[in-house]
Amino acid sequence: MRQLYHAAFAALLFVAGPAWAQSTTVAAPAGTIEGSAQGTVRVFKGIAYAQPPIGALRWKPPVALPPWQGVRKATAFGPACVQPKSSVVSIYANPPAQMSEDCLTLNIWAPKDATGLPVLVWIHGGALLGGYSHEPLYDGARMAARGVIVVSINYRLGILGYLAHPALSAESQDDISGNYGLLDQIAALGWVKRNIAAFGGDAANVTVAGESAGALSVMYLMAAPRARGLFHKAIAESAYMVSSPDLKLTTHGTPSAETAGTQIMKALGAADLPALRAMDAGKLTDQAAAKGYGVWGTVDGAILPRQLVDIWDRGEQAPVPILAGFNSGEIRSLGILLPPAPGDAVAYESAIRSRYGDLADYFLRLYPSTSITESMLATTRDALYGWTSMRLAIGQTAIGQRGYLYLFDHGYPAADDNGLHAFHASELPYVFGTASETPPYWPKVPDTIAERRLSDAMTSYWTAFAKTGTPVATGQPDWQPYGKDANYMAFTQAPKPGQKLFPGMFALHEAAVCRRRAAGDQAWNWNTGVISPILNKAAMCR
Repeated sequence: MRQLYHAAFAALLFVAGPAWAQSTTVAAPAGTIEGSAQGTVRVFKGIAYAQPPIGALRWKPPVALPPWQGVRKATAFGPACVQPKSSVVSIYANPPAQMSEDCLTLNIWAPKDATGLPVLVWIHGGALLGGYSHEPLYDGARMAARGVIVVSINYRLGILGYLAHPALSAESQDDISGNYGLLDQIAALGWVKRNIAAFGGDAANVTVAGESAGALSVMYLMAAPRARGLFHKAIAESAYMVSSPDLKLTTHGTPSAETAGTQIMKALGAADLPALRAMDAGKLTDQAAAKGYGVWGTVDGAILPRQLVDIWDRGEQAPVPILAGFNSGEIRSLGILLPPAPGDAVAYESAIRSRYGDLADYFLRLYPSTSITESMLATTRDALYGWTSMRLAIGQTAIGQRGYLYLFDHGYPAADDNGLHAFHASELPYVFGTASETPPYWPKVPDTIAERRLSDAMTSYWTAFAKTGTPVATGQPDWQPYGKDANYMAFTQAPKPGQKLFPGMFALHEAAVCRRRAAGDQAWNWNTGVISPILNKAAMCR
């Protein structure tokens, strides 16, 4: 009888034991996947969402994987996509342990009892040249514990992800090339749509989110017809709406993407496309970067129909709510984007007047010569990140969607003492709750009640937005949509609502970009302020 009792009890434990302990194995349409438990969160690492883009598949759109048989383990992160090796020490340095062309994988953090939960798909930054989905800074466990499924994705980088070339275009039925990294992101979103329900996610409530190049990717996805319907909200942290090369034409002072591809093939000593495909991926990537090959999305009329500014002007971007913002000290950690400073106030003002003409007085009121260093930091910050963030909030408002704008202006001793107040990407450990997992040279965030409280508020706002499209946080101020009052939320020592962030800033840079667009031979990026091209008057510009 006792043996029978024990057998029955054991059977009951097996059947009725904790569901989450058994649910680390998931039967998805893609195949059965075995993950692992991280506290009350299930983690699935290194899930392949497309075939390896190697050999003949290098510089091809991603190819879907057929459903697999048996159980695939998802207990170790996949390798990062191939990226240049760097010996430069920076606060962002955190090189991946492994790199490979076989890198099209994603990771999932899901609560143990997930059912129909919203999904946040995170796209890492790194100038479309570096970075990887499983950087500790992006650990999704804390967000997942708040009732959001977090997915982070790898995508092809550098020359392997964005090369355009006439021979590659000739292989395409659409006569296009480039944008392979963007197509990877679209493929990953497609995988999420087909499979996320098996992990407890709602495929009809997906938010795409990213920072820096990840936020640029979010804008590309909002502009890409092939991504339409794959996501329902967007988060863009420190996005930059710079000009992109056209596939076949020289536009805005930039050679065509195919021309750039032809030039880099020659510079690498490859006689033709087969020779280029035969090159070692690491050597190819390192040499292309060393020779200054620029990595951008390509305006090809299909994947990216037109320049991002034109997409937004025409109201053709994805009609979804957006949360967008930037950091007050963006450029303090990105000195490479700053030109040499003029010798004195006279030289500074002369440079501005020669370039901005009738806009010069306006410019100098915003960025005066009394503090050249601070003015130059603010100029580049605003021309890249501030103008873009406002444009996103304004653009979504104009098409009847909610836009939420923020400014991250938080400092702490290790950053402020080194001149890095609210530096580029410094909001990330607060959003993800990963202050203890920053890169080795990152200014360490102190473990204090105040820092934890700010992080808790930001994580709450972000996850609430992913859930409902409205950022809210218990016990914190209401975050109003941008709307007619130009509302925003400042994150200083605590969240603080405001209106009309940096008055006059957006109008100045909007006018400058409008004149560059009208000229037709001028790019817009960090070539601003004392190194701006000459901005002639244009009748169509305000």
